[in-house]
Amino acid sequence: MDDEQQRPDHGRLAGFTVGVTAARRADELGALLQRRGAAVLHAPALRIVPLADDSELLAATKQLIDQAPDVVVATTAIGFRGWVEAADGWGLGDALLERLRAVELLARGPKVKGAVRAAGLTEEWSPASESMAEVLDRLLEEGVDGRRIAVQLHGEPLPGFVEALRAGGAEVVGVPVYRWLPPEDLGPVDRLLDAAVSRGLDAVTFTSAPAAVSLLARAEERGMLPELLAALGHEVLPACVGPVTAVPLQAHGVDTVQPERFRLGPLVQLLCQELPARARALPVAGHRLEIRGHAVLIDGALRTVPPAGMSLLRALSRQPGWVVPRAELLRALPGTGRDEHAVETAMARLRTSLGAPKLIQTVVKRGYRLALDPATDAKYTDG
Repeated sequence: MDDEQQRPDHGRLAGFTVGVTAARRADELGALLQRRGAAVLHAPALRIVPLADDSELLAATKQLIDQAPDVVVATTAIGFRGWVEAADGWGLGDALLERLRAVELLARGPKVKGAVRAAGLTEEWSPASESMAEVLDRLLEEGVDGRRIAVQLHGEPLPGFVEALRAGGAEVVGVPVYRWLPPEDLGPVDRLLDAAVSRGLDAVTFTSAPAAVSLLARAEERGMLPELLAALGHEVLPACVGPVTAVPLQAHGVDTVQPERFRLGPLVQLLCQELPARARALPVAGHRLEIRGHAVLIDGALRTVPPAGMSLLRALSRQPGWVVPRAELLRALPGTGRDEHAVETAMARLRTSLGAPKLIQTVVKRGYRLALDPATDAKYTDG
């Protein structure tokens, strides 16, 4: 039975908010997340330079046509197709294909191989693993000293790949397909950063290393990099589509989660496992209370809670069964002054949204407490 059949009616990600930093295929990723109940905050951290306008790609294409390489490494299907289409638009399509027919053409994985064959070409070799490390091993075993090797880049860093070829004596020509620049409108990125730092996000997804680099750079420009790293290290889950994408985050000491298969579907499935597992679940007043990012599950039923109510509920859940004073709850409320009446108002709305008023008890002249079930009181309140 697949994930769609097993999920509850409200979706495995209901109550969670997920940030999406992708520029390409962002709609597809957002739809997959929303289909499973997540609220999505989309903030493309990059913009793609249109191929037809890319002078660097045009120059590299002309250079390869004029001076043949010995080897061409095709790394992504969309990048290879885009390169051929751009060359067609410049009137260089036939010349590029003719040149590629005469060289050793390596394709990283089945999708790239399909794009190569769709262009009427035949690859010399393709690794079953889709690993650039395996491509590198093959080239080094063949010997690269004095050879001219063109590598179709696609915005992703290839850690050690180009350096290893050059160390072996190769001349490496980069073909910069899909160069990425910071977004023209930084507003969405700033809103995502603010949400991450304030823990208004439960996870942030990264589908390319440059997107991670761009987000970190913007946080540094705003003087909030330490706060962002702290959030990603604890409450906000950084989910990367693969190990290469994770490199910039890991360089800052941030641990990430990654699916075994480096695709959008498995990335979403991973979030469906990780986020519910991280949610706080408590036995309260005969009910099972599960606290998610912006909603609560009560006995499996989804209840949407206003932000102020979620702040109060989290404060109570940090000390389950204990009385939390009104003054402490007031400090937990966002943007309030010193009037404890704000706590009473927010608490009334919280109880209404939960639909089960007995979950939270009022302790006269002291504060409020979660009505933790007696059988579990000792576990949560002792020592």
